[in-house]
Amino acid sequence: MERMWAPWRVKYIRKTGGDCFLCEALEKKDPAQCLIIEKGALAFSIMNRFPYNNGHILVAPLRHVASLELLNDGEVLEINRLLSRLIKSINHTMKPHGYNIGINQGQTAGAGLVTHVHFHCVPRWQGDTNFMPVLGDTKVISEGLASTYKTIKEGLVKLNQL
Repeated sequence: MERMWAPWRVKYIRKTGGDCFLCEALEKKDPAQCLIIEKGALAFSIMNRFPYNNGHILVAPLRHVASLELLNDGEVLEINRLLSRLIKSINHTMKPHGYNIGINQGQTAGAGLVTHVHFHCVPRWQGDTNFMPVLGDTKVISEGLASTYKTIKEGLVKLNQL
């Protein structure tokens, strides 16, 4: 059997609840260091450090709130605006064939972070599910986070120029 090493995932595997990585990222000075794509008045987008696929981004309210029904109208609107801008940017720069967009609300539903509601936006390409997840229980991410971050940010700059 061949082994594929993914040492960067050990942080995720060993993470022991309590801390909110979204709030921690917002407290840092350098958005690129914590992979924040955009920050609005009520919500922000950030790359997932443990992506399901290239370009996997989280969109969340700035306010630390646990569930969708607790968001106010302004937060809901800004989250959706950020999602729309991300999709336009990713369409332009990465050219996916589709997206999975959704929320895992609550531990039973699969949320790794249950205290700060967030949307997942996962670009998908035809054939991006292959034998590795099925037979090897391994997902291959073909591009590094820094490179994908730069690509998406460039797409947003072009989008702002339109």
